[in-house]
Amino acid sequence: QVQLVESGGGLVQPGGSLRLSCAASGFTFSRYDMTWDRQPPGKERELVATISSAGGLRSYADSVKGRFTISRDNAKNTVYLQMNSLKPEDTAVYYCNARGGPRGQGTQVTVSS
Repeated sequence: QVQLVESGGGLVQPGGSLRLSCAASGFTFSRYDMTWDRQPPGKERELVATISSAGGLRSYADSVKGRFTISRDNAKNTVYLQMNSLKPEDTAVYYCNARGGPRGQGTQVTVSS
């Protein structure tokens, strides 16, 4: 079964950290560039970070640059998003996606005191 399953979301205080994971199965994960998107409440979905298939190239939205880090482990078929110095405006449902391939179902991240 082709799927991407996100985990690691939750409630965190401003300034805190979370690490999201996304486990892939049913397709050749190492062939795909991977992205993390997010959709804040009442807003459109936005691209947060991208990593190339081998992990050598990474890019970030300006809003998260310096705070978030995308990484991947092709041996474990998993992509990660390390989120530090979280702000209330980071509150959103976070999705991982294989570019041109499967899409995840999302995990909720809430940043609030």
